[in-house]
Amino acid sequence: MRVVFAAAILFAFACTFARDRHYLALGDSYTIGESVAEDERWPNQLARAIGLDKPLIIAKTGWTTDELSAAIDKADPRGPYDLVTLLIGVNNQYRGRDAEQYRREFAALLARAIGFAGGNPSRVVVVSIPDWGVTPFAANRDRAKIGAEIDHFNAINREETLKAKARYVDITPVSRRAATDPSLVAGDGLHPSGKMYAEWVKLITPEALAR
Repeated sequence: MRVVFAAAILFAFACTFARDRHYLALGDSYTIGESVAEDERWPNQLARAIGLDKPLIIAKTGWTTDELSAAIDKADPRGPYDLVTLLIGVNNQYRGRDAEQYRREFAALLARAIGFAGGNPSRVVVVSIPDWGVTPFAANRDRAKIGAEIDHFNAINREETLKAKARYVDITPVSRRAATDPSLVAGDGLHPSGKMYAEWVKLITPEALAR
């Protein structure tokens, strides 16, 4: 009887760790990995690093906060997810959208992300917006202005994240290394390379695991 009982416990334990672990990644070009191979996208790198299933990615190049929200409505993802990541806002900044509008729409997206995580904010990781102003694409633009606006948008998403008690990872300083290291920029001269995304994953992993 004891042997049977012990075997049952071990079987249940094994099933717990063998179960699928679902991951939802929400965002824009950075999350879909514009100009890099699929396996170099940072959500895919992150999933491999921490043993999650291949992520469901709802993201597209050019999306703003409202466009991401509309896409989520259409995709209708069903949780709960073990991990949800959210990186959105660069296109709000790029298009000159109002920062307070961004705050409202970002906060609403964050609330939805927490809902997809079963109402547990500790399963949600918000990633800061990288600074595209340091890339070759921005060579003829006001780099200082872009950087300042990115910082402002990031101050907003960080404040809303902490208010919601979700997790926050600041990858923006790492993104600025692209100013002096061309290997961190993809072939299009704008988006991060797989190497850059690997640097992000190093920062994101501890927060993704600390649930």
